[in-house]
Amino acid sequence: MSEHTIQIEQHGAVRLLRLNRPEALNAFTTGMLGQLRQALEAAAEDGATRCVLITGAGRAFSAGQDLADPHVAPGREPGAAPKDIGQLLEHYYIPLALRLRSMPIPVVAAVNGVAAGAGASVALGCDLVLAAESASFIQAFSRIGLIPDCGGTWLLPRLVGRAKALEMALLGDKLKAVDAERLSLIARVLPDAELQDAAMALAQKLAGMPTRALAETRRAMDEALKLDFESALKLEAALQSQLGFAYDYQEGAAAFLDKRKPEFKDR
Repeated sequence: MSEHTIQIEQHGAVRLLRLNRPEALNAFTTGMLGQLRQALEAAAEDGATRCVLITGAGRAFSAGQDLADPHVAPGREPGAAPKDIGQLLEHYYIPLALRLRSMPIPVVAAVNGVAAGAGASVALGCDLVLAAESASFIQAFSRIGLIPDCGGTWLLPRLVGRAKALEMALLGDKLKAVDAERLSLIARVLPDAELQDAAMALAQKLAGMPTRALAETRRAMDEALKLDFESALKLEAALQSQLGFAYDYQEGAAAFLDKRKPEFKDR
């Protein structure tokens, strides 16, 4: 691809993915969505990478879908056929959202500015979300006659409850980062100047932890939302059984008993 809209950096066991269309507030094009999914797949397959950190270049995380992209731009000529936006979701956003949610390693979002529309959905689809004080979250879909996508309708009510999720989605008002933290939409708000260092430190910490257990924790919590209590208990037992045979449990338990720092290797 000629245009590199995703910058990739390796910081030890952390892979940094930076959305890189700052002149367009990192709005998504189909090419950019494809590059982001490919970057996530590469990180998932790289055994040396144990955490992914996603952030944006410039003053935004992502303004969401670029409405000038040919796949969604409304026809301006008389009689022009409408675009099937559902096809855009099927071919680009659904694979991206599923890849993000099924990563074998933790994913951190550092929201450095506005996260709007699908940009908000991508950020909120990460495991832990940190945001700069100047950042904001906007469910902008209702402003153009659409519904939240890229997992937005699934994520929002689970994060903040139905009433607040509907308020955000129907009104499309800007939500400041401090309010997003208060509502438990995100994990933490930081001064702008501290965000990137704090996010990298968090990613490095996660990279040093038993990443397989972290990924299974995410899976168990997501599955539990669809299960009754007894079924959730049984899923816990099944996953715990698998993890108990893994190297990281043996190492973690031995290190605890030996009063030393563990060296986790599973992924």
